[in-house]
Amino acid sequence: MFFDQSWMGYGYVGSLEAGAIALVIALLVYTVLHLFGRTQGWSQAVEIGWATLIAMVLASGNDLWNLVYFNYGRVQSLQLLRVRLAEVHDPDNLGGRVVAEFIGVCIGVYLGWLVASRRRRQSD
Repeated sequence: MFFDQSWMGYGYVGSLEAGAIALVIALLVYTVLHLFGRTQGWSQAVEIGWATLIAMVLASGNDLWNLVYFNYGRVQSLQLLRVRLAEVHDPDNLGGRVVAEFIGVCIGVYLGWLVASRRRRQSD
């Protein structure tokens, strides 16, 4: 995430908090893209696709980068690994947090689409 995570919980609690934050971010991103896309003539698929991509980058970008770095990055020394791990909040549950953020983004975009489609039906 793009903010300080030191206040977040550890383990499942931290994953649920990260997922809830990702849900709100995705809902806001979809709403903004829906309002903009409506003036540009975008289809629902374009709105959903871009909202999902942007929200995933915003919500889980740093955690996803750390997950890839620790699994595939070349670590030159044990001291460098210790420094990098000290910068990560709850490195033991990094994968669970990324999964929760992805699920939160998908649910947030879905809820945004659901609200927008109901408003579309009511205005017709």
